[in-house]
Amino acid sequence: MTKKIVKGVVSSNKMDKTVVVVVQNAIRHPRYEKVVKVKKKYYAHTDKPLNMGDEVSIIECRPLSKLKRWRVCS
Repeated sequence: MTKKIVKGVVSSNKMDKTVVVVVQNAIRHPRYEKVVKVKKKYYAHTDKPLNMGDEVSIIECRPLSKLKRWRVCS
């Protein structure tokens, strides 16, 4: 099984060893055919300090806590 890798922007770094990454996608609305931007937040594990606004890649991993299912790629 291949693991998903997505790119996003760090929106919060206030937790210990965890960052919140916002991933933005453009999808076409099924009925109205308009392109709509959709944002989704992921909680990702990291060992190195990251700043808000940093662009990072995250990869799927095993569940690390109640909400963390991703980790930052090195």
